[in-house]
Amino acid sequence: MAKDKIRQIGVVLATIGMLFVNVVANIIPIYGVTTGSISEKLNTYFEPARYAFSIWGVIFLGLSLYSIYQALPAQKTNQKLRSIGWWYIGSGLTITAWMVFFHYQLYLFTLITMFVLVAILVVIYEKLDIGRDAASPKMRYLVHMPFSIYLGWITMVVFANVALFLQVNGWKGFGIDPKIWTVVMMAVTIVIAELTAFNRQDLVYLAVFVWAFIGIAVKHVGVSPIFEAACVSAGIVVIITVITLIVRPKLNRQ
Repeated sequence: MAKDKIRQIGVVLATIGMLFVNVVANIIPIYGVTTGSISEKLNTYFEPARYAFSIWGVIFLGLSLYSIYQALPAQKTNQKLRSIGWWYIGSGLTITAWMVFFHYQLYLFTLITMFVLVAILVVIYEKLDIGRDAASPKMRYLVHMPFSIYLGWITMVVFANVALFLQVNGWKGFGIDPKIWTVVMMAVTIVIAELTAFNRQDLVYLAVFVWAFIGIAVKHVGVSPIFEAACVSAGIVVIITVITLIVRPKLNRQ
């Protein structure tokens, strides 16, 4: 029981730590630069418009609600919450490390930490069995939904970090235009979205992809083929979502 209490407190502290570092990074800021100013300076084709990053507010709100919910006495022995607690604490340490590395412009380390973070979030996603587990409304809205949004956004951020790392290191793309490589990365993210849709029926996860693709389109209006590819990608994910809503329930009834 003492271990459960320590875990619950650790989760709350991890969330507070993430919020604190995020605020410090953009107000003080770390190494004299804000997160947004670095992104604007580097400006990769996979980067969405600045407004799209407001999703972090939604993510932190969701994670705060999860932290409060899991800290309730009644949830101390909740097996699902118990199984993800320490993983979540690890994710908090990882995103904090990423923030520091990013501000110090240590892009190799930002890429490594981002891969670690997405791996941790996949483990959490699997342990919660999101999209398959018959969870209670509270678990769906206070636990499943925040992690669906978080994983969806970090999935996109991983690709953005790959593009950033290659750009700052002068990768020539085997002579292929960086815009074409960006379109290829969009295609890969669509495949990931499609696989998740049909395996999990996680519409919240899919919605994050639509949000990100629209953000990329807004950022690169007039930049062909990035603008067109982002619009098409958003449309494809919407179609996947509709198909998932129609087809998957029928398959489940068979």
